[in-house]
Amino acid sequence: MLDIDLSLMLFVLALFLVLLVVLNQMLYKPLLKFMDDRDNSIAKDLESANNLSSNSAALNSEADGILDDAKAKAGVIRQEAIDEAKANAQGKAEAKQSQLNKEYIIFVEKLGEQKETLRNSLLSQMPLFKESLKAKFSKL
Repeated sequence: MLDIDLSLMLFVLALFLVLLVVLNQMLYKPLLKFMDDRDNSIAKDLESANNLSSNSAALNSEADGILDDAKAKAGVIRQEAIDEAKANAQGKAEAKQSQLNKEYIIFVEKLGEQKETLRNSLLSQMPLFKESLKAKFSKL
Protein backbone atom coordinates (compact mmCIF):
# COMPACT_ATOMS: atom_id res chain seq x y z
CA MET A 1 0.00 0.00 0.00
CA LEU A 2 2.09 2.76 1.13
CA ASP A 3 5.69 2.59 0.27
CA ILE A 4 8.25 4.67 1.97
CA ASP A 5 11.03 5.69 -0.33
CA LEU A 6 14.07 6.46 1.70
CA SER A 7 15.93 8.30 -1.06
CA LEU A 8 12.96 10.58 -1.70
CA MET A 9 12.68 11.28 1.97
CA LEU A 10 16.35 12.18 2.23
CA PHE A 11 16.03 14.40 -0.87
CA VAL A 12 13.05 16.25 0.69
CA LEU A 13 14.97 16.62 3.96
CA ALA A 14 18.03 17.96 2.15
CA LEU A 15 15.82 20.28 0.07
CA PHE A 16 14.12 21.51 3.27
CA LEU A 17 17.44 22.19 4.94
CA VAL A 18 18.82 24.00 1.87
CA LEU A 19 15.60 26.03 1.61
CA LEU A 20 15.85 26.85 5.32
CA VAL A 21 19.46 28.05 4.91
CA VAL A 22 18.61 30.09 1.79
CA LEU A 23 15.53 31.66 3.38
CA ASN A 24 17.51 32.40 6.53
CA GLN A 25 20.19 34.22 4.50
CA MET A 26 17.88 36.03 2.10
CA LEU A 27 14.74 36.71 4.14
CA TYR A 28 14.94 36.18 7.89
CA LYS A 29 18.29 37.87 8.65
CA PRO A 30 17.50 41.04 6.62
CA LEU A 31 14.00 41.14 8.13
CA LEU A 32 15.36 40.80 11.69
CA LYS A 33 18.07 43.39 10.93
CA PHE A 34 15.43 45.80 9.58
CA MET A 35 13.26 45.29 12.67
CA ASP A 36 16.23 45.88 15.01
CA ASP A 37 17.23 49.00 13.08
CA ARG A 38 13.66 50.28 13.28
CA ASP A 39 13.52 49.66 17.05
CA ASN A 40 16.83 51.51 17.48
CA SER A 41 15.58 54.37 15.31
CA ILE A 42 12.37 54.64 17.36
CA ALA A 43 14.39 54.62 20.61
CA LYS A 44 16.66 57.39 19.27
CA ASP A 45 13.65 59.44 18.13
CA LEU A 46 12.01 59.07 21.54
CA GLU A 47 15.22 60.13 23.26
CA SER A 48 15.54 63.09 20.89
CA ALA A 49 11.91 64.04 21.52
CA ASN A 50 12.46 63.89 25.28
CA ASN A 51 15.55 66.09 24.95
CA LEU A 52 13.64 68.55 22.82
CA SER A 53 10.73 68.63 25.26
CA SER A 54 13.11 69.28 28.15
CA ASN A 55 14.83 71.97 26.05
CA SER A 56 11.48 73.50 25.17
CA ALA A 57 10.46 73.48 28.82
CA ALA A 58 13.68 75.31 29.69
CA LEU A 59 13.13 77.77 26.86
CA ASN A 60 9.51 78.28 27.93
CA SER A 61 10.57 79.01 31.50
CA GLU A 62 13.24 81.42 30.20
CA ALA A 63 10.67 83.13 27.97
CA ASP A 64 8.28 83.41 30.93
CA GLY A 65 11.07 85.00 32.97
CA ILE A 66 11.79 87.48 30.19
CA LEU A 67 8.08 88.31 29.90
CA ASP A 68 7.81 88.82 33.66
CA ASP A 69 10.82 91.15 33.59
CA ALA A 70 9.35 93.05 30.64
CA LYS A 71 6.01 93.39 32.43
CA ALA A 72 7.75 94.68 35.55
CA LYS A 73 9.76 97.20 33.52
CA ALA A 74 6.62 98.27 31.66
CA GLY A 75 4.86 98.79 35.00
CA VAL A 76 7.75 100.93 36.26
CA ILE A 77 7.81 102.97 33.05
CA ARG A 78 4.02 103.39 33.15
CA GLN A 79 4.16 104.52 36.80
CA GLU A 80 6.95 106.99 36.02
CA ALA A 81 4.94 108.37 33.11
CA ILE A 82 1.85 108.71 35.32
CA ASP A 83 3.84 110.46 38.06
CA GLU A 84 5.44 112.78 35.50
CA ALA A 85 2.05 113.56 33.96
CA LYS A 86 0.58 114.26 37.41
CA ALA A 87 3.45 116.57 38.29
CA ASN A 88 3.15 118.34 34.94
CA ALA A 89 -0.62 118.71 35.35
CA GLN A 90 -0.22 119.98 38.90
CA GLY A 91 2.36 122.54 37.74
CA LYS A 92 0.02 123.72 34.99
CA ALA A 93 -2.88 123.86 37.46
CA GLU A 94 -0.82 125.91 39.92
CA ALA A 95 0.30 128.26 37.14
CA LYS A 96 -3.31 128.68 35.97
CA GLN A 97 -4.46 129.22 39.58
CA SER A 98 -1.79 131.87 40.05
CA GLN A 99 -2.80 133.56 36.79
CA LEU A 100 -6.48 133.48 37.79
CA ASN A 101 -5.65 134.93 41.22
CA LYS A 102 -3.73 137.80 39.57
CA GLU A 103 -6.61 138.42 37.16
CA TYR A 104 -9.06 138.33 40.08
CA ILE A 105 -7.00 140.89 42.02
CA ILE A 106 -6.86 143.14 38.94
CA PHE A 107 -10.63 142.70 38.48
CA VAL A 108 -11.31 143.56 42.13
CA GLU A 109 -9.08 146.64 41.85
CA LYS A 110 -10.87 147.78 38.68
CA LEU A 111 -14.22 147.09 40.32
CA GLY A 112 -13.15 149.18 43.33
CA GLU A 113 -12.08 151.99 40.98
CA GLN A 114 -15.38 151.81 39.10
CA LYS A 115 -17.24 151.82 42.42
CA GLU A 116 -15.33 154.89 43.53
CA THR A 117 -15.94 156.59 40.17
CA LEU A 118 -19.65 155.78 40.35
CA ARG A 119 -19.84 157.00 43.94
CA ASN A 120 -18.10 160.26 43.06
CA SER A 121 -20.36 160.74 40.08
CA LEU A 122 -23.44 160.06 42.21
CA LEU A 123 -22.21 162.40 44.92
CA SER A 124 -21.55 165.09 42.34
CA GLN A 125 -25.08 164.68 41.00
CA MET A 126 -26.65 164.56 44.47
CA PRO A 127 -27.59 168.25 44.55
CA LEU A 128 -29.43 167.81 41.24
CA PHE A 129 -31.32 164.84 42.64
CA LYS A 130 -32.23 166.81 45.76
CA GLU A 131 -33.54 169.69 43.69
CA SER A 132 -35.53 167.43 41.42
CA LEU A 133 -36.99 165.69 44.47
CA LYS A 134 -37.89 169.00 46.06
CA ALA A 135 -39.54 170.04 42.81
CA LYS A 136 -41.55 166.87 42.65
CA PHE A 137 -42.56 167.12 46.29
CA SER A 138 -43.58 170.69 45.82
CA LYS A 139 -45.81 169.67 42.95
CA LEU A 140 -47.58 167.27 45.22
